Amino acid sequence: MSGSLAICDVDECLIEKVKDFRFRKNTNNAAIIMKINKETQQIVVEKELENISLDELREELPDRAPRYLVYSYRHAHDDGRVSYPLFFIFSSPAGCRTDLQMMYAGSKCRLVRAISMSKDFEIRSVEELTEELLKQKLGYCG
Repeated sequence: MSGSLAICDVDECLIEKVKDFRFRKNTNNAAIIMKINKETQQIVVEKELENISLDELREELPDRAPRYLVYSYRHAHDDGRVSYPLFFIFSSPAGCRTDLQMMYAGSKCRLVRAISMSKDFEIRSVEELTEELLKQKLGYCG
């Protein structure tokens, strides 16, 4: 790989899984955690988590390895309405191996396009993943 960056393919099963996830009927927080399978050079589902709080989700993410996730967040508005925005989050912790960071960063755009996500952002440590951050990304707080 001298000088060239491997852009990984997106597993077709993952695309279908995210599509089903987008239209699920559950009314709780849920997540799909994805990783790159280095042998096949494909982005695959690592874990599916239902009824998971942000605290629990932070515990599921590795401290020293990148991951992608789609998070369905139950948000109760001040007027009583409830919405379930979907977020694409790229967790790229400081201190993880440079080759992994490059592989994940180089494949991110392809994945975001393949699964049609519009709300995406990156965190550099799992501690950054908070309700305040999600509300800020949605424009619900100043």
